[in-house]
This record gives sequence, C-alpha cells and structure tokens, in this order.
Amino acid sequence: MTTKHLRLIDANLNRLAEGIRVVEDIFRYVLDDKTTSKRLKALRHKARVDLYDQLINSRDIKNDVLKTSTTSEQTRADLTSILIANFKRAQESSRVLEEFTKLISTKDSENFKYIRYELYDIEKSIPKSK
Repeated sequence: MTTKHLRLIDANLNRLAEGIRVVEDIFRYVLDDKTTSKRLKALRHKARVDLYDQLINSRDIKNDVLKTSTTSEQTRADLTSILIANFKRAQESSRVLEEFTKLISTKDSENFKYIRYELYDIEKSIPKSK
C-alpha cells in the first residue's frame, strides 16, 4: 500500500465519519429520532480500519489540491439540503473505501459496502418537506 493510497483512505474515512456525524446529530438533536440516531452512530463506529499510525503519517493537508470549498459547499437552503449533502458525502466516501480497502482486506471492503447500503436505506428517513 503506497502513501498516496493511505492518504486517500484517510481522507475518505474522515469524510465518511464527518458526513455520518452531521446526519446523526440532526436526527438526534433536531428530529429527536432515537432509533435512526442509534443506527447512524453504530455505522460511524464501524467506519474504521486498523491503520491509524500509517494513516496519520500519510496525511498531507498542505498539498491537498482541492481543500478550498466549492460554492455549492458554502451554502445550504434548509435542513433537508444539509441532510442530503451529508448523506451523499458519506455514501460516496464509503464507496471509495469499499474499493480501496480491497487492497488491504476483503473484510474491510465488505464492511464499507454494508455501511453504504445502510446509508442508502436510512436516507429514506429524511422528513418530507411540506
């Protein structure tokens, strides 16, 4: 596994956990949905690989060519748009992790596939706008 592969895994693990955390906190504190919050928390805790030291050592924030936010990332219209953006962020990251952890472990890859499909299912819980 190269440093660049580890860097990619590190970035996507962070993105996945952050996206899930935003969604989890909305379901917990804004929507008071204990069941969905617990499901999301469990997924966030599953979003791990046993490479902490290697991942930290591969981190290179100074040379990230896209660390500046895009215009679409700087604004949100409402709670639903925040939820959708963060569900998509987490789903996309879990897909990247599913592919790249195949270089490490089939078990890890299947774990991220499971997370992705759970996120697809939980996304259906977004309250409908009235």
